[in-house]
Amino acid sequence: MKKIVLIEDDPDLYSLIQYNLEKEGFTMAGAQTGKGAIDLCRRERPDLIILDIMLPDSDGLEICRAIRNHSELAPVPVIFLTARASETDRIVGLELGANDYIVKPFFIRELIARIKIHFRGQPPATKILRSGDLELDRARCRVHLSGGEVTLTATEFRLLEFLMSRPGVVFSREQLLDAVWGHDRAVTDRTVDVYILRLRQKIEAAEESTFIRSVRGFGYSFNAEVPQEQVQ
Repeated sequence: MKKIVLIEDDPDLYSLIQYNLEKEGFTMAGAQTGKGAIDLCRRERPDLIILDIMLPDSDGLEICRAIRNHSELAPVPVIFLTARASETDRIVGLELGANDYIVKPFFIRELIARIKIHFRGQPPATKILRSGDLELDRARCRVHLSGGEVTLTATEFRLLEFLMSRPGVVFSREQLLDAVWGHDRAVTDRTVDVYILRLRQKIEAAEESTFIRSVRGFGYSFNAEVPQEQVQ
């Protein structure tokens, strides 16, 4: 099931789009202001973003630019939905990284058709990550170790998911902060160390690190030597 984030300030239009997309089987999340849009998208991990340009508190163009500059969000398709109809506006929107540009007023069926075009040929999203006895279920936001459920906070889950989905790749503390906590944050590099320690205490019973590796002088990675499996 594909998830779509909608950033649209008109409450009636927001409700109309939400109703029709959910009717089509999509999962919806969103907001009617631009403030916190990047953090919202980072939390929700959408498959596509629908973005208004003229928001009451933000510029949709700047939000799109921030999405394209974000390590995790950059690949996500963005559709602008806006009243700005000039050729210049369209060109600017597309050059900033939007995948499509729809001008208001529009037909809801056309919006749905264009959304489906972006999903054609995409492989199904991996829902479950497995590494040895460790299993992470993205859809249900649950983690199991040797068959028993492990209780994680939302941040611990996002950190584990980020590392687990990229086995063997070493990330600096700064990269992990940007990917998991986002750019709008009031935390330090030390925060990463604290959360890594908590994760290890919860998912690693042995004294030696099994799943998460420390790379001295740089950061952390998920142990690629543990057998990996991804389930659609």
